[in-house]
Amino acid sequence: MKKYIVVGLIVLVGAVLLLRPLFGTDEIAAGEGDELPAIFTFQENLATVGDETAPLEIEIVSEVAKLELFYNDSLLKTWNDPKETVQFTLEAGAFGVGTRTLNLLSTLKDGSSFVDNRMVRVLSDIIPVKKVAKIVGEHPHEMTSFTQGLEFYKGKLYEGTGDPGDQGKTVVAEVDLATGKHLKSIGLQAGYFGEGITILNDTLYQLTWKNNKCYYYDVNTLQLLGEFNYKGEGWGLCNDGTSLIMSDGTERIVFRNPSTFAIERTIEVYNNEGPINYLNELEYIEGKIYANVWTTASLAVIDPASGKVLEQINAKELFEKGRGYGEVMNGIAHNAQTGKTYMTGKNWIKLFEVQFVEP
Repeated sequence: MKKYIVVGLIVLVGAVLLLRPLFGTDEIAAGEGDELPAIFTFQENLATVGDETAPLEIEIVSEVAKLELFYNDSLLKTWNDPKETVQFTLEAGAFGVGTRTLNLLSTLKDGSSFVDNRMVRVLSDIIPVKKVAKIVGEHPHEMTSFTQGLEFYKGKLYEGTGDPGDQGKTVVAEVDLATGKHLKSIGLQAGYFGEGITILNDTLYQLTWKNNKCYYYDVNTLQLLGEFNYKGEGWGLCNDGTSLIMSDGTERIVFRNPSTFAIERTIEVYNNEGPINYLNELEYIEGKIYANVWTTASLAVIDPASGKVLEQINAKELFEKGRGYGEVMNGIAHNAQTGKTYMTGKNWIKLFEVQFVEP
């Protein structure tokens, strides 16, 4: 039996709110009524690492007809007429890293139900490999471009920009790599702040920051084809050839259907110490997600299946040579035809060809 760690108490209000959609409104959660008929014997919440297991003990306080243990919305175990104490070994990492809910549902013979709940935080069991972004080439970059998205498609470079001055400067454009000039572009009206872009099956997708819209265009003409609505903020966007992959500025990344923009699945991004927040512009390179971490000179390289951070890349050299009077680093694009990768930043004066190497 592997070790587990009991960490400080997390306020259970959030867990109760998450629990309501799953179990309905008739159950009595911890702290809302009389003493619960079945409870976890540990008083605090759990933290575990990767695929380690956590032994759970449940005390049966009064007569229970049925006891059910849920991990998020998955039923792990059912006991009928349990007595005194119940033991269970939780494989917390089975659903990947991140914050999960552990819910104990007791049903009495009269049909009434009670819930005891805890939070479980699963850290990555991988210590990320440390790398640096080495500059191997330089190209001009338009200082007026507040870069939010950067992508190659069929050998051509495309850029999406934001509009911090609310002056109608959000555009998506095809860019000449040699000069940094926009060859053709299309813009959005003032009040629409463009964010990440990606291109899949000749369709260019463009997020907006707080407008809750994703616009999509014919990549060859940049003609607007339509829009999708979504909840929350839009930050970064890439694709794996099948799904659109989107960040919202938190540690969460969602995979969306390119035809409907419906959420297919969600991962949380964690290293061995905790979550990586402020995930921004994204790029999918050879089976991994590369994410700019907003306001920093670092990239997180993420396993798209589990959310575990595999590598952390320091790109400080790019700041020193390319930033000028610009803002933070943002924009990473991989040219699959040449195998070359490029990075820049918001209002930077240069676009860099880079290689990721161990220091």
